[in-house]
Amino acid sequence: MISRRLVGPLASALAALTAVAVTACAADADVRNNAADGFPVTVEHAFGSTTVHSADRIATVGWSNQEVPLALGVVPVGMASVTWGDDDDDGILPWVRARLDDLGADTPARYDETDGPDYEAVSDADPDLILAAYSGLTEEQYTKLTKIAPVIAYPKIPWGTPWDETIELNATAMGRKAEGAALIADLRARIDAAVGAHPELAAASTMFAYLDPTDMSKIGFYTLNDPRAEFLRDAGLPVPAAVTAAGRGSDEFYREVSAEQADRFDDVDLIVTYGDEKTLARLQADPLLGKIPAVKAGHVAVLPDSTPLASASNPTALSIPAHVDEYFGRLAAALTTS
Repeated sequence: MISRRLVGPLASALAALTAVAVTACAADADVRNNAADGFPVTVEHAFGSTTVHSADRIATVGWSNQEVPLALGVVPVGMASVTWGDDDDDGILPWVRARLDDLGADTPARYDETDGPDYEAVSDADPDLILAAYSGLTEEQYTKLTKIAPVIAYPKIPWGTPWDETIELNATAMGRKAEGAALIADLRARIDAAVGAHPELAAASTMFAYLDPTDMSKIGFYTLNDPRAEFLRDAGLPVPAAVTAAGRGSDEFYREVSAEQADRFDDVDLIVTYGDEKTLARLQADPLLGKIPAVKAGHVAVLPDSTPLASASNPTALSIPAHVDEYFGRLAAALTTS
């Protein structure tokens, strides 16, 4: 299975609507989606279309899909365990745990997806809808899951669904399209405020990279087909030429090039990557990577690997309000380092 590091952030009236809707749902949180209406609904996706007639019992597979019903006050009956970014080894990211606590809800059944969907565990949860708008399902996996319940797969590219489209697709399938739209508007306003607090980011050409400390012969980076890079662009940060070119006409969400081609990144002002306190010094000491202007200037925002903040770099319905200020604050701090 693909590493989560390689896989997996408007109007005030709409924001107020979100708050009212979520508060109302929190008062009587249940595994059932009784407030939903408008069924049946049909959702188009990569494997065709799925018509949903009810969403009383929702299970999720893939990364972060459970956060959409939770953000809307609905508790899934089953969800995938999370390992990367989990702060206490319980298989649940901290913002998901906080939301469950807010709702006064028990922890849903969890299943291990290290080797792909756990069909038996999903079936045991007895869902009438399976959300997987952000996932990497194969057609075979999708077909097997449909024997359990209707499935909402990703719209185009495996692991390529942006956070807002994940919310839109999953909320629509739940019969809560309007609430999903209000949630998206609220989160966009939060993102705009977080970026607006650091005006220096507006002109900073930014690349999200994955640099393997055991192999400095390559430079890995995410294309605009990946939600991490797309999030930066959507937030208003300029996109380097190499990142734009890599995603054009391709479904690839990640690309590697030889470190000998480091000059391809001369227009990069800021690099975001996973690592530790030694990452920047290691990059600057490398005879090839150290020549990249952003590296040479120390403009590298290092997200501590396998932490909640690192996980939040792949933005989701609940991680955005939890970490968006810290995330862009860290990027701005790296940009002003000299």
